[in-house]
Amino acid sequence: MKQPGYPATFNSPLEAGMRSVALLGAAFPQIYDLQRLVAFDFLLVHTGDVGGPDSLHPPTPYRSAELLVRRKLVEDALLLMMTRDLVQREVTSDGIKYGAGENAAMFLASLSTNYFFAMKERASWLVETFGHYSDQEFRGVLRQFFDDWVEEFQSIERSMGGA
Repeated sequence: MKQPGYPATFNSPLEAGMRSVALLGAAFPQIYDLQRLVAFDFLLVHTGDVGGPDSLHPPTPYRSAELLVRRKLVEDALLLMMTRDLVQREVTSDGIKYGAGENAAMFLASLSTNYFFAMKERASWLVETFGHYSDQEFRGVLRQFFDDWVEEFQSIERSMGGA
């Protein structure tokens, strides 16, 4: 919970913005819509759940609920990163899409902590693995993992005495 007078750092627009820039930098020159970026943001921290490298963040119960609250966070993150030319917005015949901005490559090259190296590695893995999927194919992948998470949630609920 955010304390009064202190900026939020965990799952803040800044943190999500860094993930978005890493994803879009790895995907350049590919551009994605908001829905794909929301899903990629979720998968970036949970790559271990989808057969990728170890997850960036530790596993948490009820991960499927996380995806539901990410849309506004990622939207705010993209707007923040656009103010620094790290992300660009394009209007296409398919709707609004986002790509790496003019300063993204230089910005990403300047990040040198182990956490950011791991983030960039996972962003590259995600783009290489799922970046070329059509929206329909990608939804199928997400549905498969959500089915697993729902099953996990139901088994936890049963073990806690639920229905």
